[in-house]
Amino acid sequence: MNHSNTMFSRDLFLGIDYHQHQLQVCILDARGQVLVNRQLPNNGPAILRLAAGHGRVRRAAIEACTGAADLVEQLVECAGWHVELAHPAYVAKLKRSPDKSDYSDARLLADLTRVGYLPRVWLASQWTRQLRQLVRYRQQQADARRHAKLRITALLREHRLTSPAKLRRWTRLWRMWLEQEAKAQLPEAVAWVLERQLAQIAHAQAELHAAEQQLMHHVQQDATTAKLLTQPGVGPVTAWVLRAEVDRFERFDSGKALARFCGLSPRNTASGQRDAQAGLIEACSPLLRATLIELGHRLMRTEPRWRTLGLRLKAAGKAGSLAAAAVANRYVRQLYHQMVQPAADASSPADEKQTWQVAVIPG
Repeated sequence: MNHSNTMFSRDLFLGIDYHQHQLQVCILDARGQVLVNRQLPNNGPAILRLAAGHGRVRRAAIEACTGAADLVEQLVECAGWHVELAHPAYVAKLKRSPDKSDYSDARLLADLTRVGYLPRVWLASQWTRQLRQLVRYRQQQADARRHAKLRITALLREHRLTSPAKLRRWTRLWRMWLEQEAKAQLPEAVAWVLERQLAQIAHAQAELHAAEQQLMHHVQQDATTAKLLTQPGVGPVTAWVLRAEVDRFERFDSGKALARFCGLSPRNTASGQRDAQAGLIEACSPLLRATLIELGHRLMRTEPRWRTLGLRLKAAGKAGSLAAAAVANRYVRQLYHQMVQPAADASSPADEKQTWQVAVIPG
């Protein structure tokens, strides 16, 4: 076999350090020898041209970050490569070196995928990534509305203004008292601030409504979301968050793995003879966990089975939030088995065949 045939049958492993305007690409052979490590423009064709002159790409790795998923899809669709997304938190720990550079980062990614030690994450479909953008935008508006309300409450407290005892905050009657009586008692500058905060609430409320309308339109043909809405305690917001953050339930091996992904599993701090727990694990989506703990509180109020469990946990000395998290943990494990059962209806828009995706849950 001549040298040319040997070169083009050689297995290659790529590491791609991603930046907005350029990429650092390292190519290793099966023995770990660096064939090339150079900077390229941020586009798929440039990577394809570089790799074509050295051999056959077996695997490529790129750290998960904003924009990386679109580049991965471009490489997969154009060349059929097996591309893996690296977990950014795990890779960041591996990169802690006094000699850190784009050159060394790209080589590290290439070497990790070559030996099979790359900490990988799930690459969601484009439909799911769009859903995540909508869900997170909605949450941003909900947070903006809440923060404006808290600022108004602090403003009233600072000026020692209290509403009539029978009025609950943010009801229609309370708003009338705020905009008429309370505002009249405030200094002119403070009253102006109050008006701006109320305007922010109105704007956030309008954006929140628009986001929810767009979310309903986006998921109207999605069978997974429709199935989630049939589960006890699950309303539209909970279903949207679960669908966006979990994506496909069948990518998990068990309900326990799903609960851990959702951040509902206890964190163990055992050492020597001491065996203790230190709250919940931290590697999760904060929005997903908060939504599910809120669901746990709702289940303890409305569902007899979960109310009994919550009362038993509280009687054992657990705080209400811990009891809700425990209820959510067990509920998610049960939900997993409900969701992975084969459905008789058609597949959802996001379930198109994607054999190149990797479902590995770190930790």
